[in-house]
Amino acid sequence: MCGIVGYSGKRDAVGLLTSGLSKLEYRGYDSAGIAVCKADGTVEMVKSKGRLAILEEKLANKGLSGNAGIGHTRWATHGEPSDANSHPHRSGRVTLVHNGIIENYMQLKEELIAEGKVFLSDTDTEVVVALIDRFYEEDPIEAIYKTTAVIRGSYALGVMFDDIPNTIYAIRKDSPLVIGVGKDEVIIASDIPAFLSETRDYYLLDEGELAIVRDGTVSFCDATLAEHKKELLTASWDVEAAEKGGYPHFMLKEMHEQPKTLKDTVFPRIDEAGNILKNELKDTSYIKRIHIVGCGSAMHAGLLGKAFIEKYARVPVSVEIASEFRYANPVLGEGDVIVLISQSGETADSLAVIKLAKELNIPTVGIVNVVGSSIARAADTVIYTNAGPEIAVATTKAYTAQVSVLYLLGLRLAADRGTIGTADYNAIVEALKLLPEAAKKVLENEEHYKELAKEYFEARDMFFIGRGQDSALCCEGSLKLKEISYMHSEAYAAGELKHGTISLISEGVPVVAVATTEAMFEKTVSNIKEVTSRGADVIFVTQFDDVGGFYKDKIALPAIHEAIMPILAIIPLQLFAYYVSIERGCDVDKPRNLAKSVTVE
Repeated sequence: MCGIVGYSGKRDAVGLLTSGLSKLEYRGYDSAGIAVCKADGTVEMVKSKGRLAILEEKLANKGLSGNAGIGHTRWATHGEPSDANSHPHRSGRVTLVHNGIIENYMQLKEELIAEGKVFLSDTDTEVVVALIDRFYEEDPIEAIYKTTAVIRGSYALGVMFDDIPNTIYAIRKDSPLVIGVGKDEVIIASDIPAFLSETRDYYLLDEGELAIVRDGTVSFCDATLAEHKKELLTASWDVEAAEKGGYPHFMLKEMHEQPKTLKDTVFPRIDEAGNILKNELKDTSYIKRIHIVGCGSAMHAGLLGKAFIEKYARVPVSVEIASEFRYANPVLGEGDVIVLISQSGETADSLAVIKLAKELNIPTVGIVNVVGSSIARAADTVIYTNAGPEIAVATTKAYTAQVSVLYLLGLRLAADRGTIGTADYNAIVEALKLLPEAAKKVLENEEHYKELAKEYFEARDMFFIGRGQDSALCCEGSLKLKEISYMHSEAYAAGELKHGTISLISEGVPVVAVATTEAMFEKTVSNIKEVTSRGADVIFVTQFDDVGGFYKDKIALPAIHEAIMPILAIIPLQLFAYYVSIERGCDVDKPRNLAKSVTVE
């Protein structure tokens, strides 16, 4: 969601703050602003609704400079996008930026208004800065901890005090914040890419822990006010991995990185003897039922994982939307395991599920991409997807990496339970090893997907149909199209289409039909004929040869074991969605109203 950057050091803060914010644009935003401690010790704010370029234009006219400051890109929750609602916010002697949601802000706001406080915005954040200012007497740390003791919700805060120049206080709960450390300078940020061009060394800020950043140094303390040391970490990827590398968009670059990310995810988890996930999972005998929990694409990955695990390991699996699971009073018991899937590892709804699991003493497995993220640290077991930084809001490589991890998990469970024959096990393991090369072949047909996009980009609606694993795959294909091109799109189990939804099929309506399993091929073809007889234009996605004549266009997939075909089949649908978005003139990497890391419920 919102992006936070802060800088303290010897260089001018303004350029570093705006540069850092530009690296966090993928998180989604509708306004931006910075506050800088000037040479005379005063703090000046500049902020604006709209894109970062508007803020940069304002800054160019201001001539603002200083050696410390905080910056923010806002994704509106409380109050419309506007200059007044933009961060930073200020009250008395205190200026701050905030990522998260304060749940009891209205109650606190009413108390402050009764004391005479006048609010200038509609945000929950202004309540936080007003509270810190109210509590601030002599000790800024005491004021911050008194504030965090009364607010409820999630927050990452960067705080500056007028009478403490060139100093930033940072604290977090349920929202990410990392501390980059360079030579005589420190950068706080919501995510590592914000400072990766300056340093790869960083600290992970724990929940409730306070970082004091002053004149290019950083120290840490907790609510007892006792200072402590932390382990300095080093990012495993460099700035080139977080840049476009010559591609016009991050999304296109990340789709083309999938052969590598699949190799990086799969190969280290299969040893020479063919054993799987031995380092991550010491024992699976206690697992009787799995609850896969995720949001958006992560949940769709779970649907494919469910089909695979139940087929080969014969372990019952439910797939739940994270935002619904914790409030559904789920039936959990001995032998249950919750598997949480999140690219960022900071998804608020999924983090809430971990807290519920801990209360009920249910073991958790986190499938995440970001090392040291909140879910990675909170889960009992973590399996990293090794996809590298994913900047585009619409996930591609992280999704296929998630599916591949779930397939590895299914194979491990099947092997441990003896529910899969040696021949099938070896065949699927071999197919997983062939995945990177097969993905390259799919990407080589990019021009075909581009031409298909030109043919269909003006459609008002599009439907995706398939059976079994293909039905699950269609959910993700449809989501990719709608989230970046804004075309209305729906996914349906092919057999369900005739139970009402086929009434929406008329002359010229595009239907993407997927058939990757031999057992369901003929059934899906029958469903295709049902829609073509009503005038639909069908794009048929399959690896099987056919006699043709029952579809308009075809996407031919390379041959590979059908159990893992969904990992390959999604790639052309990702590219198709990308090029439809290009033809429609959409902002591919930053689709409207969406954010990469959803850190609020």
